[in-house]
Amino acid sequence: MKISNIHEAKTQLSKLIESALAGEEIVIAKAGKPLVKLIPYQENQKPRIPGGWEGKLTISDNFDDEIPANVLAKFMGKENC
Repeated sequence: MKISNIHEAKTQLSKLIESALAGEEIVIAKAGKPLVKLIPYQENQKPRIPGGWEGKLTISDNFDDEIPANVLAKFMGKENC
């Protein structure tokens, strides 16, 4: 794995891209902290087909009847409850 700082990545972007295309893992960091990973683009990804668990899983009708109000509030985006 090659770690590159942002300044180096700006000046050596073409070389870093070639390295990534060759299979090397490239991480771009700022002040020594990893920020992003440079990976090759994969165009031929197949779309997900929904329904893979159909018929294999059941959820009872009263699944959410006994959820505490504060937990339910967090699921609804009300974090400060």
